[in-house]
Amino acid sequence: MPPNVEVRRSARRRRTVSAYRDGDKTVVMVPSRLSKAEEEQWVATILERLAERERRRRPSDDALFERARDLSRRYLDGLARPISVRWVANQRTRWGSCTPDDGSIRLSTRLRGMPGWVVDYVLIHELAHLLVPGHGPRFWELVGRYPKAERARGYLEGVAAAPHLPDAVADAHTDAEAADAMPHEAVG
Repeated sequence: MPPNVEVRRSARRRRTVSAYRDGDKTVVMVPSRLSKAEEEQWVATILERLAERERRRRPSDDALFERARDLSRRYLDGLARPISVRWVANQRTRWGSCTPDDGSIRLSTRLRGMPGWVVDYVLIHELAHLLVPGHGPRFWELVGRYPKAERARGYLEGVAAAPHLPDAVADAHTDAEAADAMPHEAVG
């Protein structure tokens, strides 16, 4: 059994195996009827799936660069050609930034863990700046080619507004975080 993995057997659980992170520990819940060999096989499978999901939600700089190139091909006719795309921790008021002169794009680490379509929107926004420096009509036409642009903008506006909301809304956010800690991965 890998370190920091706790397996919980349940007589009520019939067919599914699920897992979630609890700090630095991974809790895997399995039906009690599984043999030890089946348990080990399911634990390995579910840990691999959990790791893959986390890799998708927290891509490396190289993966981010490849994602930007793919988005440029799909939505900007391949015209935006970044030289570098990377995560940065020093952007507190921006989601991303771009330097058209050297082709560099930087995304705030605050985006890590957000849905992929939101990260994609910020990448499209910065890629469009490689083609159009300002925020004029041509820029927004390019950004608008991304089908989830408006949805992602609304999401980011909500995230940005959340710290300024009254405590009652903050309490609801805390409840949502607690619900998010519940098991997500289920296999049959």
